[in-house]
Amino acid sequence: MRLLLRVLAPLLGLLLAVLGLAIVVETVTLWVAPASSPLVVPWPAWLAAIEGLTWQSGAVRATAVVVGLVGLFVLLLGLVARRHDVYLADPVPEVTVTTSPHSLARAVGHEVRSHSDVVSASVVASTKKITVKASTLDPAEAVRDDVRAHVDEMLVRLPLARRPRVSVSVTTTKGVK
Repeated sequence: MRLLLRVLAPLLGLLLAVLGLAIVVETVTLWVAPASSPLVVPWPAWLAAIEGLTWQSGAVRATAVVVGLVGLFVLLLGLVARRHDVYLADPVPEVTVTTSPHSLARAVGHEVRSHSDVVSASVVASTKKITVKASTLDPAEAVRDDVRAHVDEMLVRLPLARRPRVSVSVTTTKGVK
């Protein structure tokens, strides 16, 4: 979502800049040479088309609904795209300590990969849940409990303000041992 906002914000800014530039160009053209106006935007034709419209017209209401929906979409997009920091226990009341879910996943991933029976692992973390997917050459059931214990032990060592749920899945890979 943040990527979409990073693309959408400059595009909306560019659109507003072009619109503002067109208004300035049309205004200056009207002041300097009223006979050659309009230069770019056919505003006299638009003015004639909208003169008969009222607030009760279908076109006005449809435009209002579309503008409202686009505004609601942009608002919801901004709310969903906020940062989801993982809060750590505050050392003192005046200090707030956070980390990113990516950093938490990286730390848990290092811990899981340090286990001798784990061949490979991927970790996804959020503020509420940590998902570990590991591969091993040994039977998965035996390794799953050990990996779960390693992750739980590591989470106890971390000063997390709220402990996320942990989901561990281990699969047995085929290979030469």
